Amino acid sequence: MSELKAHIREIADFPQEGIVFRDITPLLRDHFDATLSALSTLLSQQEWHGIDAIAGIEARGFILASALAARHGKGFVPIRKEGKLPPPVSRISYSLEYGTATLEMANGSGRLLIVDDVLATGGTMTAAAELATQAGYEVAALMSLVDLNLAPRFNWRALPLRAVVNYAD
Repeated sequence: MSELKAHIREIADFPQEGIVFRDITPLLRDHFDATLSALSTLLSQQEWHGIDAIAGIEARGFILASALAARHGKGFVPIRKEGKLPPPVSRISYSLEYGTATLEMANGSGRLLIVDDVLATGGTMTAAAELATQAGYEVAALMSLVDLNLAPRFNWRALPLRAVVNYAD
């Protein structure tokens, strides 16, 4: 998927010094359909059939997850920052590479695909998967548009991360 990778901008020292931010907005603006098609191929038809809903992690994960949900006729479940959803919610706090955060989601059931834009250390994806389980869902798959390969061979409870763009390549 090097043709998609070529449209991801690298912004040095953002949001803080020493971080290289991967900006996917040019990719979404100019190649959104191709991006969704590439994400869709990460699961087989049989796997898509077994998914009940797609959860997106705030904020850019919402874009990808909601578009995939519409494309595949699935429901959408937001995983949001603390205080953004009405109760009752499940919540989990976790460490980031530059601080701490809390995620929340509404309780539910069914088989869930969790989607985010970029996997860095894996902390947010791990917290989202733990939260989804706590909220009553069965996590069926984990997906990210970009894997920065800072957490080599990332998996959660034996579920591997599926990514379109891998910075190890």
